[in-house]
Amino acid sequence: MLLRQVCNIIWVDNFMKEKILFIEDEKDLQMSLRIFFLEKNFQVQQAYSGAEGLKKIEDSVPDIIVLDLGLPDIQGEVVCQQIKTDYPNIPVIILTAKNTPKDIVTGLGMGADDYVPKPFDLEELLARIKARLHKNGHSSVLEVADLKMDLENYEVARGDKKIILTPTEFSLLEYLIRNRDHVVTRDSILNRVWSYESDVQTRVVDVYIGYLRKKIDKPFKNKLIHNVRGFGYTIKTT
Repeated sequence: MLLRQVCNIIWVDNFMKEKILFIEDEKDLQMSLRIFFLEKNFQVQQAYSGAEGLKKIEDSVPDIIVLDLGLPDIQGEVVCQQIKTDYPNIPVIILTAKNTPKDIVTGLGMGADDYVPKPFDLEELLARIKARLHKNGHSSVLEVADLKMDLENYEVARGDKKIILTPTEFSLLEYLIRNRDHVVTRDSILNRVWSYESDVQTRVVDVYIGYLRKKIDKPFKNKLIHNVRGFGYTIKTT
């Protein structure tokens, strides 16, 4: 009982906060981005090189990525192409000092969803990010097979059966659905649902997956939540 109370308190602070990953090597700019977007009620994740950025995505999948092309180790174009190959549904916004029409066409041609030349206004970047998140399907209703999740009204149903979830179970299910058909690691789930500041251990992920399975899968023939041994969990659409 105490475990659920602690997890639910942590959940209240993080529910519905989209996570932005900034891949940018300029420390002063990173600091400005962090302060601004935390104030705007986003979760902020930061990487200072291409390799670190790709590792951060693997560990904890963000909702959107803001990528500088002038990275110290890997060309930003290569990083963008790798992201779009592995995670085609994550929107990527390019930051760069190159701002000719040819540069913009090239950036969009490599898979980027938007292109913001430096210097830029933080409010403009915020507007671009919100527009991309909205366009990318961050609607109030999520669906997988016969499972429907209404984020606005805090309702879950599978077929005609309504399912009652705790706040933490609700947040966990949302994260799994948003990453449908992709395996998410226990660390990724922990970071997303319980936040980096939490003292909750990865074993709690297995406990809450068990709670979800009893409500989402056990009463039904078609199982949606799957364990990928040694890696993590996924919700499969087929």
